[in-house]
Amino acid sequence: MTVKNPSSSSATPMNRQIAARPTLLGFVQNFSIRTKLVLSFLGLFTLIANGLMAFIVIDGRLDGKWYDIRDLGYSIEFLRTELASNNHELILGYTFGDVLSYWIPALIGAVGILSFLGGFLLIGSWIERRLLARFQIRTGPNRVGPYGLLQPIADALKLMQKEVLIPIGADKMLFFLPPILVFIPAMLTWGPIPWSANMSYLDINVGLLYVISITSLSVLAVWMAGWASNNHYALLGSMRTVAMMVSYEIPIGLSLLSVVLMTGSLRLSSIVNWQAEHYLWLALIMPFAFFTFFFSSTAEINRTPNDIAEAESEIVAGFHTEYSGMKAGLFLAVELGNALLTGALVATFFLGGYTLFGLENWIPGYLILAGKATLGYFFFIWLRGTLPRFRIDQLMSFAWKYLIPLSIAHVLLIAIEVSIVARLENIEWLVYILFVVFNLLITLYAVRAWARTIGYTPEIENPQPPIFAKQMGGIKAARNIG
Repeated sequence: MTVKNPSSSSATPMNRQIAARPTLLGFVQNFSIRTKLVLSFLGLFTLIANGLMAFIVIDGRLDGKWYDIRDLGYSIEFLRTELASNNHELILGYTFGDVLSYWIPALIGAVGILSFLGGFLLIGSWIERRLLARFQIRTGPNRVGPYGLLQPIADALKLMQKEVLIPIGADKMLFFLPPILVFIPAMLTWGPIPWSANMSYLDINVGLLYVISITSLSVLAVWMAGWASNNHYALLGSMRTVAMMVSYEIPIGLSLLSVVLMTGSLRLSSIVNWQAEHYLWLALIMPFAFFTFFFSSTAEINRTPNDIAEAESEIVAGFHTEYSGMKAGLFLAVELGNALLTGALVATFFLGGYTLFGLENWIPGYLILAGKATLGYFFFIWLRGTLPRFRIDQLMSFAWKYLIPLSIAHVLLIAIEVSIVARLENIEWLVYILFVVFNLLITLYAVRAWARTIGYTPEIENPQPPIFAKQMGGIKAARNIG
């Protein structure tokens, strides 16, 4: 038996590229002696630093101190206390210390969140393009700067230099506002997300309602962009986008209602603490709510496979067809920010947030949350490189015929389980284990049963295999098929 060599001339270009690409072990073995020595030194230094950090953590010297890097909230609280000590009286009974202790920590927190988001927007497009290139056996950006790292900056400079056009007959004021308005929900929603036990910019007791209400504002910006463009494609794209977003806000709300029923709180920090105290992620005990929230969020933020707002074959670029230059770049940038935000929300609601089964006592919680959010963003990229785009009728049918009815039934199921737990507090841990298994099985059964109820039949008695043309010739060859 003869084995064909992938690098032979008879192989396809894709096979030749796969054969030419080295493995990870081969890539490491090709390092120079100097590079291996530097990496070994860095590894040794990391082990020593981790050992010293472990000793300090076990000894308890960092607990509650302002220099405890595991929770930067202690530093902010120390700064607030120091600023509040200024008793110079101003107006209405407020002192100079009261003003400083309120505004200075608020500005530091806002700058920290916006810096994290801005830094991600700079590098996010490079990460996505490089990963998609790897999925498709390409190189990706590799010309501007080392490994193409400066490509996002080059793209931004190019967009800034392009002319910004306004269509004839467009409402100039309403046409100007949407690229700015779409960023407001993307920034404000980060407020109630807890980064650590004492690191939450807006730790309010209605944090979940705040998230739902703020994320709904982007619908107005989308509709405004399409209507003000004086373009039929833009108007049609905004109408279908608004219809999609409004439709998928319902299953999102129902999935989060299940979270509230289980944890008994609307405060995001309390939801994270419930998962940490029970050593149980909500994604395990309510997998259907986890899937519903994640899938519906892809529709809300216009990501594949639900990016029907930019169905090029149907409506050109959707609601921002008429936008050019940096205005169009802002619409593209906010999608990256929304993808990272969705990853952080999924991690907070269903994956334990900044906690990781006690590991947050050793590793800063904000790093754990950032890692989980980045993992969610990677999954979005994976979906984009794997799945095709749904049709608008498929997407709307899936929401109204599938997700919404099953989400209502899921809320009822969770309510029953919560009432059972309230009556069996002594064996609460055993009940939760049983619920994990039961909910997984009932989800699989309900999904299959409801799909058949609404008419989905995957079995085909006589499947028709695809027929391909065997010769060149355009229409004449096509007529000879079959």
